[in-house]
Amino acid sequence: MITRLAVLGDSIAWGQGATRERDRLPSRLVDGLAARGYEAEASVFAVPGATSAGLDAQVSRALSWRPDLAVVVIGANDLTHLIPVDVAAKALGDAVRRLRAAGIEVVVAPAPDLSAVPHVPVFLRETVRAAGDLLREHQVSAVLAECGRIADPDQRASRAFATDPSLFSSDRFHPSSAGYAVIADSLLPALIEAVQTRPAKPGD
Repeated sequence: MITRLAVLGDSIAWGQGATRERDRLPSRLVDGLAARGYEAEASVFAVPGATSAGLDAQVSRALSWRPDLAVVVIGANDLTHLIPVDVAAKALGDAVRRLRAAGIEVVVAPAPDLSAVPHVPVFLRETVRAAGDLLREHQVSAVLAECGRIADPDQRASRAFATDPSLFSSDRFHPSSAGYAVIADSLLPALIEAVQTRPAKPGD
């Protein structure tokens, strides 16, 4: 049985910064599932630069592909564009609701800790960290209210980026190929749980 995996969200979901196609997040997730005995194919609906408001159009496109599972990586651009947290969280919750209504298991990677980004000045890092914490809190509530799953709840990936500059690409904002390996590993536990619990469809 092949699991159809839709990948939605922003440039991180798309894989910007990776040096090779196989190093992008969607490919990493497919490979990670395969290594654990789950065959999957991915289709990418993510758009670099997207905020949570852009998820509605992505969901419409994804639903026409009829995926079994969706991964949503979103929040960084909501932070950089100063989108109000309640507005961003509502857009995310609406997206999860539409996917779940179609019987799709949903795993969400909420906003990363942008204070780890190398070019963020030291004197702003606490402010940036607090803004991210607030957005994630609202995102988690919105996702769980719609019966979605939260990946990397202890922010293991963000902590790794804060201590290892090699996880950033040359633009010092997007992940490098090594960074995508870390992000994929942080997503896989929730992804595998979703694969294991998704209801069987006719023909599976």
